[in-house]
Amino acid sequence: MFKTHVALFLSISFLLFPYTTEAITRAAENLQGSRPNIILIMTDDQGMGDLSCMGNPILQTPNLDRLYRHSTRFTDFHVSPTCAPTRSAIFSGRHEFRNGVTHTIKERERMALSTTTFPQLLRKVGYETGIFGKWHLGDEDAYQPYNRGFSEVFIHGAGGIGQSYPGSCADFPPNRLSESRYFDNVILHNQTIVQTEGFCTDVFFEAATMWIEKQRQSNIPFFAYISTNAPHGPMLAPSQYKKRFAEDGWDEIIQGRYGMIENIDDNLGKLMNKMDQWGAWEDTLFIFMTDNGQARGTGKRNGKSEKMFTAGFKTGKGSPYEGGTHVPAFWRWDGKLKPGIDIPALTAHIDLFETFCDLADATIPESIQKRDGKSLLPLLNDSQATWADRTLFIHQGRWEKGDNPDDSKFKNCAVRTQRWRFVNNSQLYDISNDPFEEKNVAEEHPEVISELRKAYDLWWAETLPLMVNEDAPYAEAQPQAVRYQKQLDSIGIPRWPTKLGE
Repeated sequence: MFKTHVALFLSISFLLFPYTTEAITRAAENLQGSRPNIILIMTDDQGMGDLSCMGNPILQTPNLDRLYRHSTRFTDFHVSPTCAPTRSAIFSGRHEFRNGVTHTIKERERMALSTTTFPQLLRKVGYETGIFGKWHLGDEDAYQPYNRGFSEVFIHGAGGIGQSYPGSCADFPPNRLSESRYFDNVILHNQTIVQTEGFCTDVFFEAATMWIEKQRQSNIPFFAYISTNAPHGPMLAPSQYKKRFAEDGWDEIIQGRYGMIENIDDNLGKLMNKMDQWGAWEDTLFIFMTDNGQARGTGKRNGKSEKMFTAGFKTGKGSPYEGGTHVPAFWRWDGKLKPGIDIPALTAHIDLFETFCDLADATIPESIQKRDGKSLLPLLNDSQATWADRTLFIHQGRWEKGDNPDDSKFKNCAVRTQRWRFVNNSQLYDISNDPFEEKNVAEEHPEVISELRKAYDLWWAETLPLMVNEDAPYAEAQPQAVRYQKQLDSIGIPRWPTKLGE
């Protein structure tokens, strides 16, 4: 039943409606340079199956459901298979490999310093830019968000709270030592490490809300990026969020994971209530998305293994199949975007760069990196606008440090067009008729495979020279550990006011 529901939702992604070029241009001009505030909320490892509005029968996400109802939804929206790659693609407007990001660790999570980010361009036209939560594009000082276009920074280190790996990718030492490491964390606020109180997601949303309110009072346009580490593992949640799942017999992992998701929903609801109070919906573009496909496809209930709801997808995070990259994307902007409208065009994270710059009236210099995305303004103005077919390239990366990338060229990779998904250089799926990839039709369409292989070969050849982190040596010290100890010895670690109004 739920799979059928989602299949109907996805199937409209392949109905294209012809509009004239003149009409598209005229529509796009309506939003071009309108300079809205922008709030981008992106959760970590939450997939299509992790929302009750997408059919999950266990989770209760009433606020996400409310946002869904009030939003224009991109129903065929794609990201990268894992977290640092998606973040790199968002901020650069191009495939992550072209920024040197071919992994989530091993110095290969660092976004190339030659990359210009869209927050840098928004700053040039008067926007304030804030990040709250997870950065995961380099812990060394030159790679930190305050050097990549953000005027307000409130982040943990590494790819997750408490993580530590060889080289530079590591969180602050106290977060690594805590047994309940998602609580009472130390966080980097601009150039100062602060001691917070409470559950991490609560703290990130509270810090973001305070900052947003300040910008609104100052009448300064802003871009707020709320990037939670939840529901990434380890699966830890406040006890009150785990209680319902524990009583229903679920194991500790599902209790923690689903508890984190319902906590995210509550925090989203608090921010949406603030938006109501501020009367902010008409001057703010409010977006919810996730950074990759769903993690955790199974769980245990009363000691027995059960398959979790996955919205019909056969795979999740890290996979080159549809379930690895197809994510929810809800865009609300009252008076500008229509509620309850689905946009079926093939869209992706690489499109945010051009879209946000167009909205902010920020000029994109010709001298910066070549980008793979395109502006979504024509679709935002008219959900039925013509959208030319395109080719998206997906690769998990993550080959071993020191290996030749060419040896992994066809491992965990895919090519996606509006109709087709070509996986691992051998499997072909007609997504327009088979959104959950149940039948490999490679033998029936050799001409399609030939075209997609040629496109992939060309893309790989162009991309390989841009993988600039492959030979990077491990850093001798962990920057956030050095930073923490230096501040501890000099001024100590001040307390952060974690509650609104405190």
